[in-house]
This record gives sequence, C-alpha cells and structure tokens, in this order.
Amino acid sequence: MASIARAFPARVGAVALACVAGSVGAQASGEAGVAAAGAAARLPEVVVSGARSERTLDEVPAAVDILRDDALDPAEVQDIRDLVREIPNVSVKRAAVRFSAVSPGGTGRDGNAGFNIRGLEGNRVLLLVDGVRVPRELVSGVFGSAAFGRDYYDLGLVSRVEILRGAHSALYGSDGLAGVVAMYTTQPSDLLRGGSSWGGRAVAAFDGEDRARRIGLTLASAAENWQWLGSVQLGRARELSNQGERVTADSSRTAPNPERFEHEGLLAKLVHTPGGGQRHTFTVEYVNREGEVEVLSGRSAAIVAPTSVADLDGTLSMRRARLSWDGRWRLDAPLADELRVLLARQNARAFESATEWRPLQPPAQRERQRQVTYEEALTQLAVQAQRTQAVGGGWSARWVYGLDVIRTDMDNLLTGTVPPPYERYPLKRFPDTRESTTALFAQAEWAQDAWSLIPALRYDRVRLRAARDALYPLEPAQLSDGAWSPKIGVIWRAHPRQQVFANVAAGFRAPGPLQLNNFFENLSGASGAYKTIPNPNLKPETSRTLELGWRGQEERWQWEAVLFRGRYRDFIEDLVYVGGRGTVADPLIFQSVNRSRVTLHGLEFKGRLDLTPSTAVRWAWGRTEGTVDTTGKPLNSVNPPELIVGVEHRVDEALALGASLRHVRGKKAGDVDDAGIVGGQFRPPAFTTLDVRMRWRLDRDWQLSAAVRNLTDRRYWEWTNVRGLSATSPVLEAYTAAGRSLAVALTRSF
Repeated sequence: MASIARAFPARVGAVALACVAGSVGAQASGEAGVAAAGAAARLPEVVVSGARSERTLDEVPAAVDILRDDALDPAEVQDIRDLVREIPNVSVKRAAVRFSAVSPGGTGRDGNAGFNIRGLEGNRVLLLVDGVRVPRELVSGVFGSAAFGRDYYDLGLVSRVEILRGAHSALYGSDGLAGVVAMYTTQPSDLLRGGSSWGGRAVAAFDGEDRARRIGLTLASAAENWQWLGSVQLGRARELSNQGERVTADSSRTAPNPERFEHEGLLAKLVHTPGGGQRHTFTVEYVNREGEVEVLSGRSAAIVAPTSVADLDGTLSMRRARLSWDGRWRLDAPLADELRVLLARQNARAFESATEWRPLQPPAQRERQRQVTYEEALTQLAVQAQRTQAVGGGWSARWVYGLDVIRTDMDNLLTGTVPPPYERYPLKRFPDTRESTTALFAQAEWAQDAWSLIPALRYDRVRLRAARDALYPLEPAQLSDGAWSPKIGVIWRAHPRQQVFANVAAGFRAPGPLQLNNFFENLSGASGAYKTIPNPNLKPETSRTLELGWRGQEERWQWEAVLFRGRYRDFIEDLVYVGGRGTVADPLIFQSVNRSRVTLHGLEFKGRLDLTPSTAVRWAWGRTEGTVDTTGKPLNSVNPPELIVGVEHRVDEALALGASLRHVRGKKAGDVDDAGIVGGQFRPPAFTTLDVRMRWRLDRDWQLSAAVRNLTDRRYWEWTNVRGLSATSPVLEAYTAAGRSLAVALTRSF
C-alpha cells in the first residue's frame, strides 16, 4: 500500500495535466456529446443480459433495472452501495467494522459485501463484468475475524449496469438463483461522439460519507478499423461515518473505528473491426483495494488480565485482474446469423490480517496474529450463436444457443502466530478445489405483433474436485452433479405501448468448496468438544419462480408493476448440528446440510410521470415476504418494504435539480426470527430520508454535480446491516447509517 501512496500525488498530477491538454478542440465534441445524449434518452431502452444479446426492454419478460448515464453520476454513485440506494428490494450490506483477532465473526470485514435481491444474497446472486463471473463470497465463522465480500469493482470503469431479478439459470447456470447483476465497462465508442477520432473524460469526486476522494482519466481514439481505450481510476477513503457519539477506545465505542483505504482501477481495451461483420474486443482490467483499520472497539477498558487487549489492528487487500477476448462474426449461415466467442482468464486474491497486542502475556505470546488468504483463478469460455428467420403467419423466430465452459480453482490459507491451543498454523479450512462446469443452453423467441413466446433450456454438469493436502487432515469430499434449468416466458402486447408478461423459471446453485469440505476442530473448548466435517452428500440448491408483470409507456408517463413468487429447495445451511455428545471421544459434529425450504413472494411498482416538459416525478415501491417452510419462521435476509418518490426539474439546458424521498418501514416482531439471539433481534424503526442533488453544465465541456444525502440528518438503521444484532446491545448506535453528507464531482468531457 505504501507504494500506491507514494505514486498517488504523481498520478494526480498526470490526470490534471491531461485534463488541461484535452481542452484543445474539445468544444465541438462537447456539443456533439450533448446532442447525442439527448437523442439516446428518446430511444427504447436496450437490455443485454436478459437474453445474452441485445433486446429492447419490451422484448424481455422479466423485471430489469438499467443504470447508465445520469444514474451513474459520480457525485451520486461511487460504490455498489450507492448503486442500489434507490432500488427497492435490492440492497448491499455494509455493517460496522467490529471484530476481535481470532474469535469467530468478522463483523463488517467484508465491506460492501454483495447484493441482496428479493431477500436472497451472497453467492445466490450471479455477478458479471463484461460477461465474466466475479469471484464468490467467502464468509464463515471458522475463519475467525476474516470475511471476504464481492466488492471487486471500480465503478469509474463501468458505463452500464443491469439488474435482473429472479432466477436466470436457464441462460447463466449456477448462482443465478436470486438474480443477476451485470456490469459493462466503458467502450471506446462511448467517448467517440460525432465522428471524432479521439475523446476522453476526466473526473474528480469527493464523498463526505467516508471522505472518499477519487480522480479518473479515460482516453479513447480511433483510426481506420481500430479503436482503443485506456482508463486510470485512483481513490482514497476513510471509515464510513455513522451517528454514534461515544469515541472511547474500548468496546463501548459507537463512533466508527478509524480506517484508511486506497483504491486503483485500470482498464485497457483494443477493438478491431476488420470488416465483414467482425468485431474483436481485447480487454485488460485490474482492480486493487487495500486498507487498514485500527479496531479501537476491540481494546480492553483496563489492562488487568492476561487476556486484556491493548491494541488491535487489521489489514485488507483485494485485487482482481482480468484478460479477455470477445470475438463476434456476422455469418449469415443456415445455422447462425451471428457468432460470439468470449474467452477470459481472471485471477483474484483477497487477504485479511488481524494483529492483537496483549501486554500481560509472556513475551513470546504478547503479539497474536491471524492471516487469511483466499485465491480464485477463473478460466471461462462461452460460444454463442444467434439465428433469426421468418416462420410464416406473421411470426418470426430468433434462436440463441451455445456452450459455456467454466473452470475455477479455489484455495485458502490460514496462518499467523500464537494460535489457539487446539490448532497449529499453517492450515486450510478446505483443500484446494477445482470447480468445473460444462453447459449447453438454448433459447427460442417466437414473436408476432401481439405475442412473444420465449422458452429456454440449459443443462449444467458441475464437478468439484478437492485435492488431498498436508494442511487439511481429512479425506476431502467430492461432488459431481447435473442440473436442468428450464424457463418459459410470454409477452402479450395488449396495446401498442403496453405489455403484459409472465415467466416461469428454474434456478440452481452448486455448493461452494467451504460448504462441501469445511473442517474445524476444537476438542478443548470450555463448552465442550466440537468439530465441523465435510458432507459428500451435499446437493445443489434449486428454485422454481413465477413472475407476472405489466408495463407500459404513454405520452407523458410510464410504469411497471410486477408480482413474483418463488419456492427454493435444498437450501444449504452451514454449521448445522448433526450428532455427538460434546466429549473428546464423541465431540459435537457440525456440517453444511441441505435442510431448508424457503418461499418468497412480493410486489414491485415503479413509474415516471412528466408533469411538464421540464419536470418529472418518479416513484418505486417494493415489498418482499419470506418464510422458511421447514420452521415456519420469517426469513431474516428479507428487507422491509421501501418507497422512493423523486422529482426532477430542469431549470434550463445547463441546470437540473432533483430530490428523492425514501421511506423504509420498520421491522415488526412477526417479520423476524429471534432464534439464537440473546435478548432478541434488534428491530430498527421506520425512517424517512431526503436527498437533494444538482447537475450544472458549466459549459459545453465541464459539468459540476453535487448531492446532499440525508438532508434532515435523520438517525436510522438499515436492516441489512443489523441482522443478528441483539436488541439489548449497548452499542446500537455503532450500526447507524451516516448522517447528513455532501458529495461533489467535476467532470470534463473532451
């Protein structure tokens, strides 16, 4: 991290010089850019992820949120938490960072952990960047204070985000159980407007919630049949603020623990269009984040016993590097009009450490360390063909079919100093594991003026092969299984500007390596001997979902209403008691098992009304209810109902103002399962917040954006961040959301 810090001022200077240099000849391209943006706003919205190829939204029988342009304004969206701030039934967890060195439960260490869609989260949501899978989440008490989320992103490299709700395994296979979040990085053509041979964008942004400072420079150029793009994004941030007021250096602290982060994102693209309908895109992407935390809340109030802690610090490092080739051909052959091949190699590494100082211990045991590393190497090949033809009677048929081959190698290592008496470092919680997936998929679309019928079918063959390892003492379990994922969608165009749609889909998710082969053993615990063991009989999770929707667009308003229901079987529960009496000879045994059946259902509405040519009102509301069928208890990962009402007003061609009112209902006793939580689950009350924003085009090239979040400085808690927190906890304020904050961004286009 020190090397990044030393390079940071030089990089700031380089970006600033490039911004000044870019002013030459930029006025004409700025005018063209504004005109192009206005024209784009009137075109039908295009969805890529809904069918693995471009479709207009009215051709997709599913609920999709599309974020681009102003929705990704750097003053309002600087991380994935901001990305879904105003999307009901979708959230990103970011709990307060409070942990000890070796005790289970790395609270908050997973940062922006990942996406929750309609009550399901973690690896049940498929994350893609340019069609390449993002590394999975790895969270378990057996790693002590370590917890690895899925925030391997730099949104400064992203130009478009699509969020698909519901099962999409028929197109994408495993992990599409709850939905898909697909991000697309910037293309050279996004910056080359009006036939210009070069262009660029520079951004400087600040976010008061975590004192984040970010600068970025993206350049693009074109010559003959070549285009290239290069982007550098750099950032620094501190701890996420809250409304806790106690600043003590012990467990009573409610103010955030001090943190420092540094972030860099690099993107390079080369696009070759040799003619004949060919297009080849070569991409290199690198995202790196490093951080340090001083865990003042982990210190003892007084140093009076050997277990007293005088200091506790943690570090974090997450990086993802990708090399990919996306080739496309126009064939006009009997079996395919178009052919696409995606080949990608991606390496990811996450590392977390915790260092604890106990001054009353013997000298050799005063500094206690735990270091955990998780590595994931992905090789992905996708071959996809598309064919369109007329079939008579006013009907046309479009086929998308292909092959996916995915290989993922996963590894972990736990090491450190002064381990617990029942362990010896180094060790592995699961052995080196290779997950191999081979899949065939096909989707047909039969369409005419009033109807579209869209069936799809996919077969996945999944194998997890775990290797014997000296650092893993058991015979590892293996898994080999197959899954059929059918789906059928229907669209009825009841009116030229309205569609009623329905889809029934199956989804599945294969177990992860830690679920298959989790091993932990403590035969000297104060509460009895216990251990976790592999489960060779673990099966994939499966789902059956139904979605009904109605959307339309009239001259001044547009809307979408969706009703959904899903049943999920063979949910994998981790660390479930399966036997034993708690003695050394017969310890308590825990496993990951297929145990739960879950039902989810809910409603979603969203719309927009143009009151005048310059003023619009938008709204969104979502509600999900979830039940664990095997117990009859509520599913705690379901967020409470949420309503968003916003207004946008364009003062003139240069200035736009906006405001958003967000109301979230409080959790009630019947909405939560208190089992296992001493004192009962803390249920946050309802809250309403107000955000205001401004976008001001200073001239044809410069734009200033600003946003004030939580204008009324309301104290509130997000449910996703307090799950599992006792209502009697003396540090409830430590989990509050940020108060009033200001974010600003200055953008230069040329």
